[in-house]
Amino acid sequence: MSRLHLDLEVLRSFVTGVELGSFALAAQQLHLSTSAISAQLKRLQAQIGTPLLEKTGRGLTPTAQGEALLSYARRLLELNDEAIQAVRGAPLQGAIRVGLAEDFGASLLPGILSRFAQAHPQLRIDARVCRTATLMEALARDTLDLALVWGDDHDWPYSQHLCRLPLHWIGSADPAPAGGPVCLATLEAPCLMRQRACDALDHAGLEWRESFSSSSLAAIWAAVAAGLGVTVRTAAGMPDHLRIRHDLPTLPAINLLLCWNQARPGTAVQQLAAIIENAVHTSVPGMARSA
Repeated sequence: MSRLHLDLEVLRSFVTGVELGSFALAAQQLHLSTSAISAQLKRLQAQIGTPLLEKTGRGLTPTAQGEALLSYARRLLELNDEAIQAVRGAPLQGAIRVGLAEDFGASLLPGILSRFAQAHPQLRIDARVCRTATLMEALARDTLDLALVWGDDHDWPYSQHLCRLPLHWIGSADPAPAGGPVCLATLEAPCLMRQRACDALDHAGLEWRESFSSSSLAAIWAAVAAGLGVTVRTAAGMPDHLRIRHDLPTLPAINLLLCWNQARPGTAVQQLAAIIENAVHTSVPGMARSA
């Protein structure tokens, strides 16, 4: 059975005529004659094999089959136009809003910004580096277009699983004091890594206490360096003067996700997402690529 191939120009005439409510106006907008539009519509209906338009009063409106085709035709035309724009490198304007979890602010953000700005110098970039919970709230409020976040339990419909990273107990370079409870330096709740640390210690039957908490990852690193306690993070963004400890319970891996705020992100968001994904896969230590 031979495949049918729909003509995009014919689909454009069909969509334009329906949206304008007049195929005569569509002919004017598309710089075609009304007879050319009419011939296109006849050819389209013959190709599909079912009536797509019906007369209502002095005009034409889509049949049920025409409405179904209209939805697909719009999507095909949008993809066609996006593909041409992306390949030609047509300048994008306006602003794009991106967020990264704090672990990646110093390590990944400079390269991401550089690559994207070179490709789209006329786009303004609004970037924020903060906690996953804050970034997810911004996505929900539509004040962020794209975010690189941690999470296993985000009920977010528009996301891509990039990889799984091992969690580690991270402490200062000085030897850990013998005896006594395990001292934790953690981000304030809600924090998935904080919960993982507490669960692992409880499961192992180890006594622990929270010796330091903050809303800032930089403050957590400072507390760990000062010997106030250990924390649980991945190796991404871990300061060089700290060390991974192997004398505490095994921790599960954690997912790294790309999330965006709509079902069909625009060209700029898709291109920035590709740059972020590449940066993660080439620069993040301990990365296990998603299948």
